Amino acid sequence: MKKTLLLPILFVILQAKAQTKIDSWKISANKIDPSNYYGITVANGMIGIVSSPEPFKVKDVVLAGAYDQYGRGRVSNFLRSFNLLNMQLDIDGKRLGASDATNMQQELDMYHASFTTSLSYSDKANISYTYYSLRQLPFTVLMDITITAKKDISIGGASVMEAPDALKDVQNYYNEIDRPHVVISLLTSSAKSPTGKLLMCASNTFLFSEPHGQEPRVIHEMWDNNMHLMKFGRKIKAGETYRFSIAGSSITSAHHDDPLNEAERMTIFAKLEGRERLINFHNKAWDELWKSDIAIEGDDQSQQDIHSMLYHLYSFVREGNAMSPSPMGLSGLGYNGHVFWDSELWMYPSFLVLHPEMAKGMVEYRFQRLDAARKNAFNHGYKGAMFPWESAATGVEETPVWALSGPFEHHITACVGLAAWNYYCVTQDKDWLKEKGWPLLKETADFWASRVERNGKGQYDIKNVVAADEWAENVDNNAWTNAAAKNTLQNAIAAAKILGLKADPDWENVALNIPILKFPDGVTKEHATYHGEGIKQADANLLSYPLKEVTDPAAIKKDLEFYSTRVPNEGTPAMTQAIFTLLYARLGDGAKAFHFFQDAYIPNLNPPLRVIAETKGGTNPYFATGAGGIVQSVLMGFGGLEITPQGIVQIKSALPPHWKKLTITGVGPEKKKFIVE
Repeated sequence: MKKTLLLPILFVILQAKAQTKIDSWKISANKIDPSNYYGITVANGMIGIVSSPEPFKVKDVVLAGAYDQYGRGRVSNFLRSFNLLNMQLDIDGKRLGASDATNMQQELDMYHASFTTSLSYSDKANISYTYYSLRQLPFTVLMDITITAKKDISIGGASVMEAPDALKDVQNYYNEIDRPHVVISLLTSSAKSPTGKLLMCASNTFLFSEPHGQEPRVIHEMWDNNMHLMKFGRKIKAGETYRFSIAGSSITSAHHDDPLNEAERMTIFAKLEGRERLINFHNKAWDELWKSDIAIEGDDQSQQDIHSMLYHLYSFVREGNAMSPSPMGLSGLGYNGHVFWDSELWMYPSFLVLHPEMAKGMVEYRFQRLDAARKNAFNHGYKGAMFPWESAATGVEETPVWALSGPFEHHITACVGLAAWNYYCVTQDKDWLKEKGWPLLKETADFWASRVERNGKGQYDIKNVVAADEWAENVDNNAWTNAAAKNTLQNAIAAAKILGLKADPDWENVALNIPILKFPDGVTKEHATYHGEGIKQADANLLSYPLKEVTDPAAIKKDLEFYSTRVPNEGTPAMTQAIFTLLYARLGDGAKAFHFFQDAYIPNLNPPLRVIAETKGGTNPYFATGAGGIVQSVLMGFGGLEITPQGIVQIKSALPPHWKKLTITGVGPEKKKFIVE
């Protein structure tokens, strides 16, 4: 099918937007339509807060690593946490609602990961509130509220703690800790997950701006088993600005053995740190993250969009733990919060290049679940380790049984092996390779050596798989699966040599005999029974990147020209066009690369804050997988970065014609700078 070219229309849109200055670090919305609103996420790699069009509300609070079996597919699902930041504001006895707010604006500050809503309330007050998922405190959030009175008013502020519907056996607590220098009011709730497997807890407190002894009196109200609140009142004179904050923490028994007390301890810690210190340490942590950045000169909108993608990736992962992001990160319950190849193939490379210390935790996630992968291989009659298509807390297969990708989409195991090898390539950490990388590479190589069917020289077939192009189910000799399996075996051999170990001689034999199918004209054939039908996503083109199976520029171009006309104009994920972008940039065609760069995400944006959905016209944001692919298209495509066994190098590439300069800072362990002009 012929792909509709969107470039002319999109370029006109970009030209029109260029008439007004675009802030590369802030995304603003001046028109908030609740019926056409897609929230944007503030997260710290552990706790995610999703914005709402309703004043003083947040849509979702999501905790990484909090799963229980309920809902879709009899498998583990992400759990919503208690909504720590929902509050109520009364002015002169009237509750402020959506219909009362005028001049409402929202703004995401990506540099310091804060989200601000500002509004007016009749002729009485101007109000703003900003919330943070504190980067330095993984389980703690903060909301800062400012009210400027236009005339004398009385206000009533309330923090509301309400249990999500899926939780059960809710327990509500209120406690005041009185010390000579401070009074700490704790609004706390706990509940069990649907099966009772987890205990989820949350606690918050007010941070007042008045000196001790002059703070407003806090009153606790119990509404029902699922909701309670604490509130205070205060008078504000005309022209006076009053500020208060809410700090809260949420944690589960998946993260801590005593989550109820720990939630309160962390909230007390935040209270006694105080607003200024909390925000200061949060900002410093983000300053460090942004030392690894991508700077585009000559295209302000692309710059802002790339910052948004990097911001979301940075928000969904943190250093120092063994978790890996789901396709939707911490933006909600999308894809049940499961971990797919989206993590290793699409998001991980950007972290590996810009923040290898964060990428390390993503590989550690797989290492800690290696035993579960071994059992999965055993269950299917194979050797080594077979990683699940969908993974959650334990590393067992979490794909719903009606989806064939669970038992058949085996290329995920090659993706895990590739991630392990590339971590060594970038860091050159031989101790890590021996302790963690080698077990992953050995077990994945053993899997592929047992997975092939040995039907003669050059015919070690891999049959009956779901391809990377998931519209191709139960096919034989899929291009990506076969090439990725071959790559895993070769990388395991290379790792053994580096470590002075003896590689299984069968690995080389198998790698040499796995077939990569071709059409008569030399185009890579997606699978044995493929005849040119439409594809869901990149498959054969992945043999040129991230693999180096197809390296001849003429062959790369021939594969591109063939498969780029077979992607429908809707209903397919954003990563495919990112691969087209990357490869065309490496071939020196910056204009063609820019067309696919725009096509990868511009049609996927949702209002009012340019949130990326999975597909064109889709409504399931935020699609971190797509962001990872597009960032790779800039780093490895336009930027020409290449991961090699000797580390990160730069190869020749081409920029879009109107980009003046591309600067990539903070690359690799040495924090190098690369420039393309």
